[in-house]
Amino acid sequence: MTLADLAFAAGAGMLGGAMNALAGGGTFATMPTLIALGLPSPIANATSNVALQPGAMASAWTYRAGLEPMSGLSVRLLTGITFAGGVAGSLLLVATPTRVFDIVIPWLLLLATIALAFGKRGAAALSGRISIGPKTLIGAQALLGIYGGYFGGGVGLMMTATWGLLSGAEPHKLAAPRTLMLATANAAAAIIFIVTGMVKWLLCLPMLAGAIAGGYLGAQLGRILSPAVIRIWTLLVTAITTAVFFWRAYS
Repeated sequence: MTLADLAFAAGAGMLGGAMNALAGGGTFATMPTLIALGLPSPIANATSNVALQPGAMASAWTYRAGLEPMSGLSVRLLTGITFAGGVAGSLLLVATPTRVFDIVIPWLLLLATIALAFGKRGAAALSGRISIGPKTLIGAQALLGIYGGYFGGGVGLMMTATWGLLSGAEPHKLAAPRTLMLATANAAAAIIFIVTGMVKWLLCLPMLAGAIAGGYLGAQLGRILSPAVIRIWTLLVTAITTAVFFWRAYS
């Protein structure tokens, strides 16, 4: 690794941290960068997860006052389900061969892009027509935890959309539980990735530092940029990244 590689990783971390602070989707900046720097895609995904984890924890702490039960389910229960799902998903990633993950990942990116583009509107459209109880919410949360541990791109908006549909909660009331569940799934995955040696620390540490700085700068930008500009930028990055990964896997 050269100094330029380390600087590239730090820059990607800054961009990813800023994206997470503004609208989510930071994985779209960090993971492709690590692959471009020569890491196999599962290692890149694991390293990206750990690098973005401090930002997720900081966000969860900031929103802690807004935590409350959902559809009669306690925050502790939902957190436990999410943690277990995150462990299962991360173990699945550890067991996934690189070539298989290379084929699967464009579809995960496409799913995340769709969630970023249409998640809120889809949830709003369906929530007025469908109402599903706590048991279904438990099953859905387990699946979201598994996805969060395995890949996690766009899972925040997936959670917002799913919870809005299953619990009928207003989107603005879901920021606190969403950030906590994101941090929980990421923490579970980070533990597994670190224990199994999947983290490339030489690139993770500068990316982590960049993500912390980017999270702060992104929060400041969020105060002056219009929501439309933030949304367009986020969707542009995610769409281009998804297209590149489809080309890489199937060309």
